[in-house]
Amino acid sequence: MEYNRFIDHTDLKPEATKADIEKLCQEAKDNHFASVCINPCYIPLAARLLKGSDTKVCTVIGFPLGATLMAAKISEAKEAIFEGAQELDMVINVGRLKDHDDKYVETEIAELKKVCGHLTLKVIIECCLLTDEEKVRACKLAKAAGADFVKTSTGFSKGGATVSDVALMRKTVGPDMGVKAAGGIRDKDTMIAMIKAGATRIGTSHGVELIK
Repeated sequence: MEYNRFIDHTDLKPEATKADIEKLCQEAKDNHFASVCINPCYIPLAARLLKGSDTKVCTVIGFPLGATLMAAKISEAKEAIFEGAQELDMVINVGRLKDHDDKYVETEIAELKKVCGHLTLKVIIECCLLTDEEKVRACKLAKAAGADFVKTSTGFSKGGATVSDVALMRKTVGPDMGVKAAGGIRDKDTMIAMIKAGATRIGTSHGVELIK
């Protein structure tokens, strides 16, 4: 199995420098990773460095809390795509989900997908903050709104991906929707366990080590 095509090679640290992103993009190109996942300020740089390669530019929207205004997320998504992003990982409004404001959550995802069009939209549900019932509801809302993936975690909250969460998400969304495991995946055995549980994409800052 070509594990490299599962990997979103990631550097979302606030202190990431231009040199860090240049290194990330070169590693991604050399290893034919699915994408680099970076903060929005580095989209133009990554788009230039990855032009003509099989590695896409992925960025984050409403990151890491998901609590920004819907209009702000929409604006951020439009600007990200204009600058060259090809995949967007958005964070849901966790508080609205917990308040059972499902209409808001679904509408927000749908509006972001409208902006994305044919481009890939991944929905970060931040599993570590949710009950199993809330995880299932979040996945169903993301699917109903037309998102392409559901994603476990930002990696910036109380916990990261777990095999049980990936399995639950896969069971909820069915066989055709993408499931991205992210947060704390630092060794090959963990990556393989996530893929066996149903993950079709792996978000990690350890991509090079994982495919050795």
